[in-house]
This record gives sequence, C-alpha cells and structure tokens, in this order.
Amino acid sequence: MVRRKKQQTILKHFSKKEFTILIGQRQIGKSTMLKQLYEDLKLKGETCYFLNLDRKDILDDLNLNPENLFKICPLITNKKIIVFIDEIQYLDDATTFLKLLYDEYSNQLKIIATGSSAFYIDKQFNDSLVGRKKIFQMGTLDFEEFLHFKGRNDLVAELKLLQSKKKVKSIHENLFWAYLDEFINYGGYPAVVLEDNINDKIELLREIRDSYIKRDLLESGVADETKFYRMLMLLASQSGNMLNVNEISNTLRMTNATVENYLYVLQKCFHITLVKPFYNNLRKELTKMPKVYINDLGLRNILINYFSPLEQRADKGLVLENFCFRVLSEKHEQDQIKYWRTADGNEVDFIVETQFLKGFAVEVKFNEQEAKLSKYKKFIATYPDFPLQFWWWKKMDLIV
Repeated sequence: MVRRKKQQTILKHFSKKEFTILIGQRQIGKSTMLKQLYEDLKLKGETCYFLNLDRKDILDDLNLNPENLFKICPLITNKKIIVFIDEIQYLDDATTFLKLLYDEYSNQLKIIATGSSAFYIDKQFNDSLVGRKKIFQMGTLDFEEFLHFKGRNDLVAELKLLQSKKKVKSIHENLFWAYLDEFINYGGYPAVVLEDNINDKIELLREIRDSYIKRDLLESGVADETKFYRMLMLLASQSGNMLNVNEISNTLRMTNATVENYLYVLQKCFHITLVKPFYNNLRKELTKMPKVYINDLGLRNILINYFSPLEQRADKGLVLENFCFRVLSEKHEQDQIKYWRTADGNEVDFIVETQFLKGFAVEVKFNEQEAKLSKYKKFIATYPDFPLQFWWWKKMDLIV
C-alpha cells in the first residue's frame, strides 16, 4: 500500500509524551494512515488498540466516562499502551476527553487520533490542550505523492535527482508535463488519483463536493447550505484574486458577518487559504485585503465545472498561479507566503519571507515571453533582499 510522506514525521513523534492529532480535509487518507501506523507499531511489538467511533457501543461508553477507555484497552504495568482513535470528533466533548486522559494517564497512555474540522474548529481545543497535543496537518497529495500513487516511482527518483542538482535535464520531461496536467485538472484526493477513467474521476470529485463538504457544513453549524456553496463557487472562480468581503456580501446578498463566518469555516475545514499582503508597515499589512486560493485544484475545477488541458483553458493563468501556491505551501509555512501590491497597480504574485525581511519572490507567467524583469523595477529596487524568480508553464522550477 502506498504511504504518505507525512507518515515518517508522525512516526517520529510517537516517542513524545504529547498526544498526536492528525487533521485535514475529508477524503485525504487520514483513516488509512492511522491504520498503517497501527499495523507498523504492532509489528514492532507495541501494545496497540484501534478504536473506530462509528461503533455506537464504544462511543456511548467513552461519552459516559473517559476512563471507560481502559475497559476496552487495559493498561499494562511498566509499559505504555498506544490507542488509535479514528474520527474523535464524534465524542460529545473530545477536548475534555483528551485533557482528562492526558493529565491522569500520560505516563501509561499515548493517544493518536484523527479529527475533522468540527473538532479543530472548537476554540476549546487549542485553549485546553496546550502542551498536551501535537497537531499534524495533512493535505491532498502533492505532485511527488501523486506520482507514487500512479505507480511511477521511476519518475519520483528522477525528480529527486533534479532537486539535488545531480541532473539538470530529464529524458522524461514530456511525461512529467502530461502527469502534471492531469494533476492540475483533477487534483490530489487519493481516490481520484487512483481512478484512471476521467468520467469516474469527475464523479468522485462531485461526491466530495456534494457529500463530504456537506458534512463539514453540518458539523460546523452552517445554516444556509445554498449560500455557503454559492460563496465557495465564487471563491473558486476568483482564486488568485484579492478577497473583498463587501463585494461578496453585495453579490450574494449576505451580511459581512456571515461572509466572515463562512470564510472562517472554509479555512478550518482546509478548503481555502488566505494569503496576506507583504509590506514593511505591519499595520498596513493587517488591514489590506488577502488573496484567496483553493487548496486542491480538483475541488476548484469541480466547483466551477471546468476541466480541460491547461494550455486550452481560458483561466490558465489563475490555475497555474493556484498550483504555484500549492508548490510553495508544501515547502514553507503559511505565514511565510505573502503577495505584494501597490496602490498604483504594481504587483508580485508571491513573497516568501524565509527570515525577517529576507527571502525570495515569485512571479507566475504562463510563458517565458511574458517574464520581463523591466516590469518589476520598483519591487527590485525596494526589496533587494527578495530576489525575483519567474515561474512559467513547462519550467522545471514548478515541480522541483
């Protein structure tokens, strides 16, 4: 079975006292990873238990008293037990459950749990579990994982050679771009990647859009499903653009407060990311509009019902920019990635601040002919510590 890159990082945390929490959007393989980790530790001789809270008898027992856990998973003298809990948000009060067990039994018990947005969105989660948990956020597959899931480990090896600079040219370059075009159209949900038939890929994406996001709405307490979906579709069509709450409010006839609440839910459900502007003046930075990106391009494309080879798309510039955001977000923290724009219209797509007021900038163009340094004199002069790079379609920087 194919494994996610995050798995090794999570395995290293098992020796730590804190409980381990896996979060991320639905249908990205959290439950599968949890089962793989469970099997790995069992093979190493650890005392492990796996609980699925879909079972009502187990759920009722744990809701009645967290210590009922030990009826199912008995403690062992002089040895720590490891309990894997899938979908921990089904508990009536998951935060209190984890807090009590950590405070009373953390020397004898390690919990590894998956949780959906309903669990993570609860403000008590961070307040009550400070110092008691380590969160690992998962996303849909990145391009390297996509190739693994496609069974193209030979191309992954080739990518690693290119990344290490041991190789500067690939004999498989055309194949890379064909796979990347598929990835950009249908995204990185594992089930979608593993499906070869295009119509079936689209049907799976529809199910994610219509069924799994709906669960997010129910668990997050969103009242008006229709308006929520209309706003999400609007954001998908405008990914890469600046987010104007007043404009969305007027377009969809919603209050600003409702728009802000829906944006909060979409971020906590890991469907969108808001990128803030970069300025030397922090107060300006915090008051200017962010740009919005959809975290999976397959989801973006099903929301606007548009699938086509990138070179033939009317929105190819926005799609490519959204993809470049994904590439950067896999290598850098979210708060390190910003954009630059002035009142007179000068703009750079991405500013990556790797240390205070130092880093690099990326401008995304569809082809090399559009990449002209002369258009960016103001930025280059103002921010010499952020050398400007150009990324365009079929430039290897996109994937290495």
